[in-house]
Amino acid sequence: MASKIRDINKKLNKINKEASDFRLVRNQGKTFPPSTTAKVTLNRETDSVVGHNVVGRAKDETSLVETLLSLSEKAVSVIPILGMGGLGKTTLAQSVYNNRQVDSHFEKKIWVCVSDDFEVTRLFKMILESLKRRNVEMTSRDVIVKKIQKKLMGKKYLLVLDDVWTESHILWDDFLHSLLGLNATNGNWCIVTTRKQQTASIVATHDSYVLGKLSDDDCWSILTEKAIADGEIPEQLHVMKKEIIKKCCGLPLAASVMGGLLRMKGKEEWQLILKNKLSILSGDEDGVMEILNLSFDCLPSPSIKKCFAYCSIFPKDTGVERNMLIELWMAEGFLQADVNSQMMMEEIGMNYLRILLQSSLFEETNARGTYYKMHDLVHDLAESVSKSTKVINSETRLVDNSNQVRYLAIDSFGEHTVKLLESLSTSLHTLFIRNSLFGDHVLQKWYVNLFGGGMLKKLKNLYVLNLYCAQNKELLITIDKLIHLRYIELFGFCGKSLPKSVCKLYNLQTLRLSECSDLKEFPKRMCNLINLRHLHYYNPDEKFQMPLNMGRLTCLQMLEFFNVGQEKGRQIGELGCLKNLKGRLVIRNLQLVKGKEGGEEANLSEKTNLFSLRLEWGRDREGDNYGEEDVLDGLRPHPNLEELAISGFMGDQFPQWIMVLPTTLPKLVSLEFNYCARCRELLPLQNFTSLKELVIYDCSGLTDLFGDILHSCTSLQRLSVSCSKNLISFPIDLQQTPSLLELELYRCPELKTSMTPKGLVS
Repeated sequence: MASKIRDINKKLNKINKEASDFRLVRNQGKTFPPSTTAKVTLNRETDSVVGHNVVGRAKDETSLVETLLSLSEKAVSVIPILGMGGLGKTTLAQSVYNNRQVDSHFEKKIWVCVSDDFEVTRLFKMILESLKRRNVEMTSRDVIVKKIQKKLMGKKYLLVLDDVWTESHILWDDFLHSLLGLNATNGNWCIVTTRKQQTASIVATHDSYVLGKLSDDDCWSILTEKAIADGEIPEQLHVMKKEIIKKCCGLPLAASVMGGLLRMKGKEEWQLILKNKLSILSGDEDGVMEILNLSFDCLPSPSIKKCFAYCSIFPKDTGVERNMLIELWMAEGFLQADVNSQMMMEEIGMNYLRILLQSSLFEETNARGTYYKMHDLVHDLAESVSKSTKVINSETRLVDNSNQVRYLAIDSFGEHTVKLLESLSTSLHTLFIRNSLFGDHVLQKWYVNLFGGGMLKKLKNLYVLNLYCAQNKELLITIDKLIHLRYIELFGFCGKSLPKSVCKLYNLQTLRLSECSDLKEFPKRMCNLINLRHLHYYNPDEKFQMPLNMGRLTCLQMLEFFNVGQEKGRQIGELGCLKNLKGRLVIRNLQLVKGKEGGEEANLSEKTNLFSLRLEWGRDREGDNYGEEDVLDGLRPHPNLEELAISGFMGDQFPQWIMVLPTTLPKLVSLEFNYCARCRELLPLQNFTSLKELVIYDCSGLTDLFGDILHSCTSLQRLSVSCSKNLISFPIDLQQTPSLLELELYRCPELKTSMTPKGLVS
């Protein structure tokens, strides 16, 4: 047997050498898919959404658009956008991608962020995901490419490959060969953004578009927008204009960070910063890094610096959800309030995020401002200032400063990984396990040995555990030994219930469960987690039973849904004790609640931080006397509510607080009625100045939407009425709803409408 093993090892070494000679790249398995609750994308990516106020790139956009619209006899033409870091290549590509002329010219548009992992099968998988607008699980390159071919057949497309670093002719030719076979139609284009001249020369079939620096005026515009929140530009800043612009060197990132830096400091310090703390910059990436370093040095507290440095644990170009960031910082103890402060830790975290945004060390990645990321150069800064963070991948072998590592992300397993963890058994605070190990039995063996073999319980000072591919609860049996755990995320947990040992983690603040489709219940003693503040888990099944006595979790702020049960300890009164709930909440099985007093037990009127509420009654019920008007009367929410949905309500009429919503809920933006079959009349919405969206779905009792229902509802932007089979009249005066952008009438068979200057009439 020993002889056979030696022969096998020799063959493997030979294969490995041949692979290296051919510059083949090892596949690390699946990347961490986006979590529906964690909202963090752990594969590197930018997106196609262009930010507001793109400055100084109109001519560049026009020039590129003209090129893309020009006639081409090639199946795919490739044009690189070439420029140094911080120059705005991605921003320009986003502007072009969203240009109206480009929209009308190309039938399909695809955005893929590549970064430094140019693995061809991975790229085609990301292209397919962009086309389908969802994750795909298939791993066969042939299957993936054929799916893409079906999507693109006969259609002209634009492909953007953002942030490309590869210098391998072999990998690019392999990719391009398959790309050319996807579509016989001429005139398709591929935009590649890159910092590297060598990369541009390899991929280009068209002259590279070399992105120039911004003009002085454009830099000044970016800088002043960041530095001055509102009002006129102070005279002190005007006096230093030439000196400041000189230091920005035409780089938009430098101008933005410089503006953020000045905004954080008082006017009396501006001259000091410019004169003494910044030399004349070199005009390249080193100059930007000098500004970034100063911006970091000027952050107002060591805690904020720790929060920033901690983010180096995420890969470059990663969008991280706001709440997740705050909860991780909180778990690490970075958000401690002063003795005299009345702020909660979550509020301190929000304040830190605002400071990092203002300083341009963070940037928002979506319109709602709930996702954040760092520019590549900012990420480089975070890596350089964090001596405690380490990322382990297949190329990592030894860690010289293992005694300093507190925050560890593991992308692959091997003997070196286990040895490293053993050396970190007392110092490690954060552990991320990121890669999927399905299909790789060797890696799966390391994974099982790591956790099933007892390694987990040796990490006695662990505060954060982010575990992907937790296949069964046997791997977590010893988790109760980690008594300091404050944050757990499990992705892909396959057990029907969490292990009972979780209920002994009395310091736990955050529990995130993502893609846990087999989970049927929580352990009975979940109510022992008295410090739990955030429970991120959503189950659409109304039969799912909540943990017993949830009312004991008085610190709980985030609860995505609550299913009312008949059993004592699962009734609606448990919600009444949770006074700190915030964000969104769905309450189901309200048919089990009796009378107004029962509804009032939820104490919704005192939950000031709930902004979205969905009230659901079960739909399959017998009888006529439901008494639901009284229950809904007792469920009156706090006036701060912004979104309200009522589903399955079988009352004949709504209680008084709903009939005067502009008074009771003056901040309401969105209102939905679903399956309210017995209601024959909806509430009047006169002078409802905050409402932007009204949705009516399957309300079969409605026959007539009276003309004054929307009288003077001047803020309404979307109105949707569907599946209301008895609706025969729909009069609406569009002059009374001047802001209406979207009107949907669907599956209302008795309704016949026509448009007149006065509006819609029967």
